[in-house]
Amino acid sequence: MRRENPQHTLETGALINEAYLRLADWKNARWENRAHFYGVAAQIMRRVLVDHARAHNYQKRGGGARPLSLDEAVVASPDRAPDLLALDEALERLSKQDPRKGKVVELRFFGGLSVEETAAVLNVSPFTVIRDWNFVKAWLSREIKAAVY
Repeated sequence: MRRENPQHTLETGALINEAYLRLADWKNARWENRAHFYGVAAQIMRRVLVDHARAHNYQKRGGGARPLSLDEAVVASPDRAPDLLALDEALERLSKQDPRKGKVVELRFFGGLSVEETAAVLNVSPFTVIRDWNFVKAWLSREIKAAVY
């Protein structure tokens, strides 16, 4: 969020509050462990950002939208909303093909977890997370470019 334009429409506090409110609706949730909680929190964060972008009635695939880099933080701002929606659609397709790789993106990209934290959540080795992350960055880049152009 710190790289964002000061006028973007979703501030850090608002994003955290919305995610907390959605998470608080899970009153009767039985958290198996910290990894389970982080997984759900990352999924909720993704939904908040995507819902916010859609609520502002942005185009799904913006003409002239710049390609998305997964190494930079994407937030729901007017100039990045089409990228976020294209990412969400591509991530849905990826998750159908390989659910673990979809979770790697959610945890690393939307949840902000490190390689080691992601590995702990998914109960895999850090090497597996790195391999999945490298594959996913290339795959999503190709998918988003095809969708935008």
